[in-house]
Amino acid sequence: MPGSGGPQWMVREDASEAVLIALYLRQVLGVRAPDELPPLRGLATVEAERDSDAHATLERQWRAYWAMTVEPQAHPSPIPLDLVDGFETLVALPVEGADALREAIEPHAAEAIAFAHAAHAAYTSRDAGRTGSAYRAYASAIAVHERQVGRRAHSFELNVQILPLAQRGLWWIGSLTIAVTDGLRGDVVAFDAAIHPIIAELA
Repeated sequence: MPGSGGPQWMVREDASEAVLIALYLRQVLGVRAPDELPPLRGLATVEAERDSDAHATLERQWRAYWAMTVEPQAHPSPIPLDLVDGFETLVALPVEGADALREAIEPHAAEAIAFAHAAHAAYTSRDAGRTGSAYRAYASAIAVHERQVGRRAHSFELNVQILPLAQRGLWWIGSLTIAVTDGLRGDVVAFDAAIHPIIAELA
C-alpha cells in the first residue's frame, strides 16, 4: 500500500485453509461449479453418484458455502451459522438450508483438514523464502499501469488466493478475489504478465 495522501491500494495474499477445504470438498463431492476453475492438483475428482435432483441441491448449497468462504463480508448468511463437526473452526454452514451439504461433507473432515494444513504450510514455506517480493510484485505492476495511463492508480482492494490447482493460470473467484496457481505465482515473469490485466481492470 502506498503512503497516505493519495489513492490507496491493498493486496492481500494467502492460501486460506478455509478456501482449500472448500475446494477439496468440491472435488470429493463431484461438484463442478465454478466450471472455469480447475481441480486441485494430485486429488482425484469423484463422479457424483447421487440422482440429479439431489446433486443439484448439493451443488446449490456448496455454491452458497463457497461464496461465504471466499468473500464472507460480501456474502453474509441471513441465517445463523454453525461449525461443522471435524472441521475445527474452518467450516461453518447455515443452521437451516444446508443439511444435504453438511451430511455429505462430514465423512471427509479429517482428510480435508490434513490437505488444507499441508497446502497452507507449503505456501507459507515458499512465502518465507521471498520476503518482501509479494509487495514488490504488485507495486511493480501498479507502477507500470500508472505509466501507461498517465495517472495515479485508483484506490482498490484485491485478495489473492495462491492455490495448488491442476492447471496453471489465474481466475476471478469473487468480486475482489482471484485464484492464482502456485506455480504461476512462483514464476516472476509469467506472474507479472498475468497480474497486469487484473491491475488495469481495478486501478
